[in-house]
Amino acid sequence: MLKEAVQTALNAQINMEFGAFYTYLSMAAYFEDEALPGFAAWTRHHAEEEMVHAMRIYDYIIRRRGRVQLQALKEPTTSWADTLAAIEDAMRHEQKVTGSINALVDLARSENDPATESFLQWFVDEQVEEEEVVDKVLQQLKRVGDFAPGLFLLDRDLSAEAGGEASAEAGGEAT
Repeated sequence: MLKEAVQTALNAQINMEFGAFYTYLSMAAYFEDEALPGFAAWTRHHAEEEMVHAMRIYDYIIRRRGRVQLQALKEPTTSWADTLAAIEDAMRHEQKVTGSINALVDLARSENDPATESFLQWFVDEQVEEEEVVDKVLQQLKRVGDFAPGLFLLDRDLSAEAGGEASAEAGGEAT
């Protein structure tokens, strides 16, 4: 069974992961409005990953005979000054999630809960990857600046990274 402090913190992390889902989904809608289907597909793909993360923690709590307690989600931001501001927001959010995961690891150690500490290692590794992926896009956006053809090419590249979802939706065919 989970100790109460660990269970409470894991439930808070579920909320944070669902909040990340909401944030990325809101970004996807923003990018759709901005006619950037590649960015929209890329952020939607990240939204789906965040949902998987939340459910992974949900399932772990259940397996440990704990109680999942879902919490209300904060309304996400729905518009940004520009593409760069949105991706900078995504980076800040990923860094916040990383900090929260690290705090969970510390809590598991202090509560002498090696099973939860082991479980959380996947999230530690995942956050390194998440920050790297978002930072790559952020650095490319900074390099492109206001150069519209560069933004077009980056949008196309992000569509491919997201599995071609934007081009499949535009063409009506699944890839």
